[in-house]
Amino acid sequence: MSYLEYFGLTSEPFSNAPVSRFYYNAPQHQQALTRLLYAASSMKGLAVLVGDIGAGKTTLARRLLDSLPEEEYEAALLVIIHSGITAGWLLKRIALQLGVENPAQEKLALLSQLYQRLLQIYEQGRKAVVLIDEAQMLETRELMEEFRGLLNLEVPERKLISFVFFGLPEIEQNLRLDPPLAQRVAMRYRLEPFSADSTEAYIKHRLRLAGSAKMPFGGEAIQAVHRRSGGTPRVINTICDNALFEGFLSRSAEISGELIEQIAENLGLEANRTNAAAAQPEAPSAAPAQAPVADASAAVPPPAITPVMAPSSAAAPPPGAAPRPAVPSAVPSSASSAAVALKPAVLPAAPPAPPAPAGSPVKAPYRPPASAAAVASRREPVAVGPEPVPAGTPAGGEAGVAKEGASAPMPPPLPPPAPSAPGAGGAARPKGAVDLAEIDRYLEGLGKL
Repeated sequence: MSYLEYFGLTSEPFSNAPVSRFYYNAPQHQQALTRLLYAASSMKGLAVLVGDIGAGKTTLARRLLDSLPEEEYEAALLVIIHSGITAGWLLKRIALQLGVENPAQEKLALLSQLYQRLLQIYEQGRKAVVLIDEAQMLETRELMEEFRGLLNLEVPERKLISFVFFGLPEIEQNLRLDPPLAQRVAMRYRLEPFSADSTEAYIKHRLRLAGSAKMPFGGEAIQAVHRRSGGTPRVINTICDNALFEGFLSRSAEISGELIEQIAENLGLEANRTNAAAAQPEAPSAAPAQAPVADASAAVPPPAITPVMAPSSAAAPPPGAAPRPAVPSAVPSSASSAAVALKPAVLPAAPPAPPAPAGSPVKAPYRPPASAAAVASRREPVAVGPEPVPAGTPAGGEAGVAKEGASAPMPPPLPPPAPSAPGAGGAARPKGAVDLAEIDRYLEGLGKL
C-alpha cells in the first residue's frame, strides 16, 4: 500500500512537476496572467514577470502559452537552461520556433528570413509572441541588444513581435545592461508569495483534484505549512508531499502541526519563518524600515556556468610592429556580433594585453564551449542537451543548426561601411559595424525579394 491508497488519492497532489490540471488560480497569479494576456494581445513589445525561486513563474508561463489560441497567435516558449548562449544562437532558435525553415548562417540573411516570416504572420491576422522562461540566464549585453533589435521590427500599425520575460529579480540587472531595452519594458509585474488564506485554498484545491474525500491536514498543520514555506508554492508542495508520506508511515489519520514542524526542520526551512511574516500586509509604522530578510531558498542560487567570452580584440603587437586589425576575420568577437544588430551599440575596447616575452610560444585565443541548450517549443516544450562543437568552429559560433537550404532566397550582402575616424564626440566605430541608415534601406528592400 502506498500513501495514495492510504489517503484515498488517485494521483500525487503535491508533485513539483508542472501539471496543467493542478493549476491554482491564486489572486496574484490571476492578476499576473490578466496583465500578461493584455500585453500579448496588444503587442506591447516587452513584458516582464519577476518572482522569487519557486513562486510559480514556469507554471504561469505554460498557462499563458495555453491561453493564447493557435488561430490567433504564433506563440513559442523557450526555457533558457544555460548562461552561455550567444546572440546568434538565440536568434536562430527564435526563428525556428516562429516557423522559419532552413535558417541562414549569415546574420543579415537570417534577419531577412525572420522579417519575411513575421510579415506573413501579420498578413494572416495573427500575432507573434515568444515567451522566455529563466530569462535571468541572459547575462550579456549582446543578448539584450539582440532583443532590442528584434523589437524594432514593426509595421506602421504595431510591432511584429512581442516578448514576455519570466525570471528571478536578477533579470532587472540584465535589462540595465542595455538602457534603451529597459525603456521598452511596457509591462512589469512581480509575483508575490501566497497569503495564509491562499496557502490553505491551494492545499485543498490540489487534494480535491487528486481525489481526496477528506482533508488530512488540520488547522495547525496548515498554519505551520504557510509559516515554514513562506507562501512559496514549490516549498508548500515539498512539505505537504513529505507530510502525507510520513503520515502514512505512522498510520496517522490526520497530519498535525507537530509533524509539519519536524518535516520543516529536516528540510532545513527554519529561515522561512521570517519570510512568511513578511508576506503578510504590514501596518503603518513610524519605525525605520529594515532590510528585508531574503528567502532561504533564494539565499543559495543554483550554480550557473559563467560563459567565457571571446576576446574583443587581439593581443597588442610588440613595440614598433605594424598594428593588427582589432577583430580577426576568422574569429568574430562579441563586439562585431553586436554591430550587425538592428540598433548596434559600440562596445568599449578591451585593454591591450602586455607583449609576450621574446621566444615565448604564441597561444591561440580561448574558444568558448558549445552554445547553451534550451527548451524550445511552440506548445510542448522538450528538453534539448548541449550541442557538440564540430572541429574548426570559430569562437562564438553556433553548432548543431541546420545549414542554409539551396532553394532559400538570399538577399545581396550590404556593401562594406566606409571607415569613420574618431572625432571629438567619441571613439571610432568598430570594424564590421553596419550603419543604421544602411540597415533601414536594407529592410525596406526586403519586400522586393
